[in-house]
Amino acid sequence: MKFVTVALALIGSFLLAGCKPEPQTAMPPPFALTQEAMGRYCGMNLLEHDGPKGQIILVGALEPIWFSSARDAVSFTLLPEEPKDIAAIYVSDMGSAESWEQPGAENWIDARRAHYVIGSARHGGMGAPETVPFASEDAARKFAAQHGGRVVGFDAIPTDYVLGESADTAQPPAHDMGGGHG
Repeated sequence: MKFVTVALALIGSFLLAGCKPEPQTAMPPPFALTQEAMGRYCGMNLLEHDGPKGQIILVGALEPIWFSSARDAVSFTLLPEEPKDIAAIYVSDMGSAESWEQPGAENWIDARRAHYVIGSARHGGMGAPETVPFASEDAARKFAAQHGGRVVGFDAIPTDYVLGESADTAQPPAHDMGGGHG
């Protein structure tokens, strides 16, 4: 009986040793902001709005879902009716932006690694309170010292800041007004 137990344990070890973990797929690169980019929730051209922008790339998608504010990109991840097969989330790095009015076409950073200033005096797309993203924590702290607010990470952005009363009247609707990726 001991022999059978040892033999089964050895066979199990060999079988497990042959298993390889599934390869991690690399995060797709961000898309450059163009004149054709339309906001998911407002249906308007992103270039018509000041402040940081966002883009979400779904698994297998050929183009991103665009957002006229970084806050709207965060909102998308919290809304239960939105797709959850997110391959990447990018937001404008306002530390390398030309200005608030010109947040940049290619200075995208991984939204989950960004440092955000919330509660500042600056408002983003559609005039809503913004989650102002920075690649550098120092740049975020400098912005907060100039414009108010506090610095938080992606997972520490309060849900009610992007979806609730403090998000003012610019809360994203529960349905897609932009026709999909618009």
